[in-house]
Amino acid sequence: MSVQGLEGLIAAGVRGQRVFVRADLNVPLSGGRIGDDTRIRASLPSLRRLLDAGARVVLASHLGRPKGERRPELSLRPVAERLSQLLERGVSFCDPAVGEAAEAASRDLADGQLLLLENLRFYRGEEKNDPSFAEALAALCDVYVNDAFGTAHRAHASTAGIAKHVRRVAAGDLLQSELSHLRVVLEPKRPLLCLVGGAKVSDKLAVLEALAPRADVLAIGGAMAYTFLAARGEAVGTSLVEHDRLDDARRVEAAVAAAGRRLLLPLDHVVAREFAADAAHQVVTQIPDGFMALDIGPDTASLYAREAAQAATIFWNGPMGVFEMEAFARGTEAVAKGVADSNAVSVVGGGDSLAAVNKLGVGADITHLSTGGGASLEYVQGLELPGVAALDR
Repeated sequence: MSVQGLEGLIAAGVRGQRVFVRADLNVPLSGGRIGDDTRIRASLPSLRRLLDAGARVVLASHLGRPKGERRPELSLRPVAERLSQLLERGVSFCDPAVGEAAEAASRDLADGQLLLLENLRFYRGEEKNDPSFAEALAALCDVYVNDAFGTAHRAHASTAGIAKHVRRVAAGDLLQSELSHLRVVLEPKRPLLCLVGGAKVSDKLAVLEALAPRADVLAIGGAMAYTFLAARGEAVGTSLVEHDRLDDARRVEAAVAAAGRRLLLPLDHVVAREFAADAAHQVVTQIPDGFMALDIGPDTASLYAREAAQAATIFWNGPMGVFEMEAFARGTEAVAKGVADSNAVSVVGGGDSLAAVNKLGVGADITHLSTGGGASLEYVQGLELPGVAALDR
């Protein structure tokens, strides 16, 4: 696949051109205040390069899941204000995002100016990849740049459809960086350790099946581990188990064994009688009746950290326990520290995994922090991402 980056695009000239940049500015908002501006900061390198080159940038993103309805609490106006602060220059805001007013606003831009459009998901045509909505977006620009890796696995109007109507297209710096770093998981230095956590096997079955023959070590945590343990016939108490996925778990384990790889499951567990932040808890090696596992135990966390120390490449997606509850966050935090302390090339994705890395302040010791959990999972499966395929000329 041949995708042009900003280097070639800027070299060919963007001064005076309206450049539509699809970014991922889907930040947490509460009462109009931004809780975490990580995704906004991640978009800055591409924006600065284009603005400095004289482009007239039309910036677009989604925020939340308004499902085609206008919801004021999901407006991107607070993002425009934060962008202005970070870029240290004025940022115009346009609502509506398409139509005559938006086209006029895009034409009124001067070289090096930026216009942020209102939330694209206020329009039903965005997620439906409606051709007329894609054309309306294309009417705002001369050049299209996709820098939103977090939505690159979605065939939406602003990630795929628009590219059909714009002559010049390119990948932004963030998108190119994501693809470059995730490629090391597909073509790893060995041994490759894949740490996969989360609640349900069903949510990550496809990636587990893809990684089973590829990873030298596949270490599983989170509630999904108890579907695997139940499939082995082990006692899991009242832990979350997908009983209709036991055969899937057995199939993944068989694939690991057939490939001569290793599957690691929790050896000990932090258990409680109820799912509550203040629940009395204890560490056990066998889960008693009436108890549920809410985190991997310290021995398991140490084992996974030792595997990280021996790995040459690490891919980690998903928490090891109920990370949002302090009492059950220790396993995820121990794994985060183990990955950070490793000399391996490390790629971390998924909200809770990144939260653990940020909480411990070890992000600088991770090779790559992926901004797209779902997109990264699809990419490491070897699946085509529509938002990337649309840039292939």
